[in-house]
Amino acid sequence: MESTTIAAVDAVEVEVRRSARRRQTVSAYREGERVVVLVPDALSDEEEHAWVETMVARVEADERSRRDDEELLERARVLSDTYLGGLAAPVSVRWVSNQTSRWGSCTPGDRTIRLSERLQAMPSWVVDYVIVHELAHLLEPGHDDNFWGWVNGYPHTERAKGYLLGWSDAGAVAEPPGQESEVD
Repeated sequence: MESTTIAAVDAVEVEVRRSARRRQTVSAYREGERVVVLVPDALSDEEEHAWVETMVARVEADERSRRDDEELLERARVLSDTYLGGLAAPVSVRWVSNQTSRWGSCTPGDRTIRLSERLQAMPSWVVDYVIVHELAHLLEPGHDDNFWGWVNGYPHTERAKGYLLGWSDAGAVAEPPGQESEVD
């Protein structure tokens, strides 16, 4: 037997659906303006409340992340148009939390770019340098003279490289920029 409860968490309308068939897992998704949380029927009211808060926060964080990634993709498109003649066209650009020794990475085969979340605290011209660096990999996969010719079209390249090197030297990164894998 399933039961449904509608409540609000931080001004978000929430529908809780309890199910006897659901044994352990809790999941949630957006349905229109409402967040639907699916929980096992065996949860206590206190457990349900805790899970609802957790799952609403996850849904909202996921939505914020998608918006941020869309903004990054648009930023990359503008940088490509401005500094690379619009030739570098990524499919996606997104923030990631698992890059501890790189500032960014690019997979030319599927045209995706990932940026370390550590960059979020840095000036925009540094983030833009990393984006341009990764965009250039869509045109030149290696770090040859052609690649650096593209990257050096960005006017703050040397300043940004110095900034990242200083950050590295302060112990913020395991692998110092200036090496071939500084950004990739």
